Amino acid sequence: MKKIEAIIKPFKLDEVREALSELGVSGLTVTEVKGFGRQKGHTELYRGAEYVVDFLPKIKVEVVISADLLDTAVEAIINAAHTGKIGDGKIFISTVEQVIRIRTGETNETAL
Repeated sequence: MKKIEAIIKPFKLDEVREALSELGVSGLTVTEVKGFGRQKGHTELYRGAEYVVDFLPKIKVEVVISADLLDTAVEAIINAAHTGKIGDGKIFISTVEQVIRIRTGETNETAL
């Protein structure tokens, strides 16, 4: 099993969710996060004063899937989240050793 963590632009969330749903991904976790990469933030003007916005709002999507679905899920996320502009985000992939569904006690693939 693999865990995909995708940091994306907030307005791309619905497209990413729909793309994963089409693949049969049944559950995901979404978190509002703030951060920066190569963008390094930007400056804004408020009431005549200029200030730096270091941390930009992003969305973190986490999903655990079977290893055979990994490549298609990653492609779906890339295609849905891509704008071609700086700050599109990143995808992190890690291995999950075990999954347990608390309610039923099901483990691993059946718990997904």
